[in-house]
Amino acid sequence: MNNPRANRTSDPPTGGPASPLGADDPQGAPGHRAGPGAPRPSYPLPGRGGPAHDDDAPVYVISIAAELAGMHPQTLRSYDRLGLVTPGRTAGRGRRYSARDVALLREVQRLSQEEGVNLEGIRQILQLGAQVLALQAEVVRLHEELAKARAEADRRVSEAHASHRRDLVPVDRGAIVVWRPGPRR
Repeated sequence: MNNPRANRTSDPPTGGPASPLGADDPQGAPGHRAGPGAPRPSYPLPGRGGPAHDDDAPVYVISIAAELAGMHPQTLRSYDRLGLVTPGRTAGRGRRYSARDVALLREVQRLSQEEGVNLEGIRQILQLGAQVLALQAEVVRLHEELAKARAEADRRVSEAHASHRRDLVPVDRGAIVVWRPGPRR
């Protein structure tokens, strides 16, 4: 899994757990973003969102994001290096955090402080959560595809019934009795 957050598109995440936590391989880092124009991964925000709000817009500088998450900016830098929470970048490579990133930082902090989970465990939890989101999106896509296939099959059956000749009468084979005359006396 490439990212601790599932893509908003239906594309499944790539990569895998073979990359160790904190590896320098950008493709294997769980929070890596491919660059400008790449689809931003998502992390569910309960009670947030809507048409007037973009949770993925990278708007917060590191000091504001750290304050919103209740952390020290150096902690955010560490999480970025470890690939737990990877913010967007400006043209000058400055970090910009989104509301979704801040929510993810809070979840990392909660897991660490309240649940006592170490950073590798948190990375695994985030990867599994992202995998669940990706699979849920795939299930929705497959349900839609199945509904389209059923509608097409129903349409074809209707066309076949409409093309049948009307002068033929269907006969139930189980109700026919064949009479055979016996020998003549």
